[in-house]
Amino acid sequence: MALADRILTLRRDVHSGEVLARGGDPEAHIILERAGFVPVVRYHETYHRLPTGLDEAEENRFATRAVARLRAVRYHVDCDDAFATDLREPHYLPLGARVAHLAERIREAERTEDVAEVLTELTAVHDGILTALADVLTATADFYQDLGRNSDPYATKRLRYLATERLGVIASDLRHTRNELADRHEAHPRRTACSGEVPSTEREASTIPACPPPPRAAAPAAPASASGRRR
Repeated sequence: MALADRILTLRRDVHSGEVLARGGDPEAHIILERAGFVPVVRYHETYHRLPTGLDEAEENRFATRAVARLRAVRYHVDCDDAFATDLREPHYLPLGARVAHLAERIREAERTEDVAEVLTELTAVHDGILTALADVLTATADFYQDLGRNSDPYATKRLRYLATERLGVIASDLRHTRNELADRHEAHPRRTACSGEVPSTEREASTIPACPPPPRAAAPAAPASASGRRR
């Protein structure tokens, strides 16, 4: 990782008066967003600002918290004196990282039932990840329903559509995939573990056991030559 990605500025803009954070890598951006900042994506850069409608005391509190969280994981933050702090907030593993660990388990899986076991965590109807996600979308729709702006009914309808239609299709397909893998009981041909042990029937003590190479993908058929074309 480039050193420049570990450096951020967090200052009040002299022209607009906004508190802006610039620089950093994707991890820093997520820390800023969890501290309350809003990303602004421009053609040449991405920076972060505070939400609108905050008074100066609230802005200072948000910015100070962001500095504390960034410095806790060793980012260098060049900030205004009003945001400087010696506090270091503890950094906990986010929920998304724990879900991403499921992908790592699939990458390391050697058998179909291993992958089926992981996919069960997503597809379980009672307490799976997709069921919980649908509940989050529905709860957000319920929140929007009575906010009172003209655009809120559209947001409510869209969220319910995502929860029932789009997410429902993903959940249905993944459950089918999970069940199909659970029934196969097969070892993955490219991931089966090799013990590297010499068979007990081998007479030559100097034998070096070799694991069989994984099957090679078939080479694509060569295109027909020009001379073979009809005239």
